[in-house]
Amino acid sequence: MSSVLQDIRNDFPIFSAKENEGLIYFDNAATSQRPKCVIDAVSDFYKKNNANPLRGLYGLSMRATEDYESSRETVSKFVNAKESSEIIFTRNASESLNLIAYAYAMENVNEGDEIAVSIMEHHSNILPWQMVSRAKKAKLVWLECDKETGVIPDSEYQKINEKTKIVSIAHVSNVLGITNPVKEIARIAHKNNAVIVIDGAQAVPHFKVDVQDIDADFYVFSGHKFLAPTGIGCLYAKRAILDSMSPFLRGGEMIEYVTRDTATYAEVPHKFEAGTVNAGGAVGMKAACNYLEKIGFDFIEKHVDSLTGLLLEGIKKIPHIKTIGHPDYSKHCGIVTFTIDGVHPHDIASILDTEKIAVRAGHHCAQPLGAYLNLPATARASLYFYNTEEEVNLFLEKVAKVRSWMGFKED
Repeated sequence: MSSVLQDIRNDFPIFSAKENEGLIYFDNAATSQRPKCVIDAVSDFYKKNNANPLRGLYGLSMRATEDYESSRETVSKFVNAKESSEIIFTRNASESLNLIAYAYAMENVNEGDEIAVSIMEHHSNILPWQMVSRAKKAKLVWLECDKETGVIPDSEYQKINEKTKIVSIAHVSNVLGITNPVKEIARIAHKNNAVIVIDGAQAVPHFKVDVQDIDADFYVFSGHKFLAPTGIGCLYAKRAILDSMSPFLRGGEMIEYVTRDTATYAEVPHKFEAGTVNAGGAVGMKAACNYLEKIGFDFIEKHVDSLTGLLLEGIKKIPHIKTIGHPDYSKHCGIVTFTIDGVHPHDIASILDTEKIAVRAGHHCAQPLGAYLNLPATARASLYFYNTEEEVNLFLEKVAKVRSWMGFKED
């Protein structure tokens, strides 16, 4: 292990905890680990600046407000929003998608309209659109991918037409790891006067996202996927669209004035942040953004690609193991999904857990994709920049033994 990588791992207390001795954490697509600077930032906020932000006229509350709004400014720059008011803090990407569905789609989709999603979407980017389609008597249109590579063929984008009002798609698939050409999809959507919604939960941790360059109308992501605390997420949206939308939730600081019969609402972004906000989580997200900028996405991409190549090529040499998705490791964004002949994915995960290797097993909240591929369950190893070659090699050694541990006698 290089000294640079050792220094990085030293930043993450979970790897040095006695309870986790020998842990190989390959479930990063589910949630990442937290560096000490994030943990300390959250702790320091609660130790020194904890008060209800946005409401108090005393010094402590003002400091809490400053921490909260400076976090918004940092996140805004992190994804290159045009202005910080285009960043709405939510609980996670799922809540962000629901906010769009209720506050935008329910007001702008009508009977006979179409909403396009891809077959590889996480349930969080399917269920809100099913709800809108049923409520508004619209049609949900599916963009299907090649079953071998995970790539959506150009011909599928012809389904985006003058009837399409919303295109909602993952930037990176949480099962296949494939990166979708969202800038081009945005161009096609806009050509047909549709808006584009991008689920960036798996993209933001791995490479630099520029929402202006993409020309995204909406872009959502979860903090816990990229080193920030759980319970904090983001919705980016163009200011003009946010100004046109009604609130999603009501109460707290999102109001301007309330009478017995009516209410007027605060300006964006506070119009969409009802109740007491998660200031501690926002502070943690700010620290995570700063840490990732310090590490650098060039290093992250290069290192994760190298590990993914080692893992994917190693698995290909093991009999009875099949990988899902593109044969090119650089198309996986650290995600390697696989099956083992004769072994249920839940058993794969349980057996590897006895070896202190953490992988995910199941449908990965993408059951339509599983049905499309005729794979109701798979195992998934997902890597991040704090993982090592030594861990990958040990994983390969252990996963090669799973069938024999299950009692299979190899030829």
